[in-house]
Amino acid sequence: MLSRDEYLAAWSHWHGGTDPADSRLVHGWLTLAYTLAVPVARLSPLVATALGLVVAGAAVGPAAAGGAWLVLSGVLVGLSGLLDSLDGALAIAGGRASRRGFVLDSAVDRLTEVAYALAFWAAGAPGWLAAAFGALCWLPDYLRARAGQAGVSETGAISVWERPTRVAMAGLTLGGAGVVAGLGLAVEVVTAGAAVGCLLGVVGTAQLGVQLRRALAD
Repeated sequence: MLSRDEYLAAWSHWHGGTDPADSRLVHGWLTLAYTLAVPVARLSPLVATALGLVVAGAAVGPAAAGGAWLVLSGVLVGLSGLLDSLDGALAIAGGRASRRGFVLDSAVDRLTEVAYALAFWAAGAPGWLAAAFGALCWLPDYLRARAGQAGVSETGAISVWERPTRVAMAGLTLGGAGVVAGLGLAVEVVTAGAAVGCLLGVVGTAQLGVQLRRALAD
């Protein structure tokens, strides 16, 4: 296994030179993933990837059940995010990273974000708002991928709407809705959380768009 600093440097290499130190949330998220990966270093990254997708899908059921079950839905969303980061830590820190695994991991990330949007809708958020949340989870990474095809080697600085923020927003919203479900406010909390997530998504996409516009103009 690589050391933590070596892992962070390797992660930066795989993500277009992005420095995780630019965001305390991202840096802390990656550090947690590395810490979890050390004792299970022999676990296949593909197993962690598959488990992350299954757990994300499992969050939809408790969200549909509503009430206190929403707490479980929020926990499952958070766990899916940790599993997603764990697979990357196992691959990179264990020297098993590959382009195929990188693409597969990105595809699974998008599928888990579909599950988050479905969980919001199942918990009572308007369909259009849940769909907008899901779309804004996809859009930044789509822009980065297209910019890469256009020859941009850097992915741009970390925005306010990176993967850890999306996971935290979805998990805390669903879990918080479960906590206040007894007051009859679950739907309002889920709707508000989805709306705040969309706002962050718009801001983050705008940040990224400005950075990529400059890079594409060079």
